[in-house]
Amino acid sequence: MKTSPLLFALLLLVTNAQAATIEMTVNGLVCGFCAQGIEKTLRKYPATADVLVSLENRLVAVATKEGADIPDADLRKALTDAGYDVKAIERTQRSMEDLRATLKDKK
Repeated sequence: MKTSPLLFALLLLVTNAQAATIEMTVNGLVCGFCAQGIEKTLRKYPATADVLVSLENRLVAVATKEGADIPDADLRKALTDAGYDVKAIERTQRSMEDLRATLKDKK
């Protein structure tokens, strides 16, 4: 059986294309306007599927669209240019629903 290279490439893309969540620890989040500004900034990226900002937990999370990504340097620059201090960036497979539930349970 002969397999086409294009078919193999497509299969590889499909198996590696997973939506991810980028979780960032950010200092300087003090009010609702901070959250709104960050959401607006991060939603401008074509790869963004959803954004979550938790002032209490100093957390900014971005869910990316399947197969898409936003480089850490771009995220760090966007938040730093807006006046925030990005302490950590971590990529996880947690869904935004899980994150929201975890944050709700902490209250």
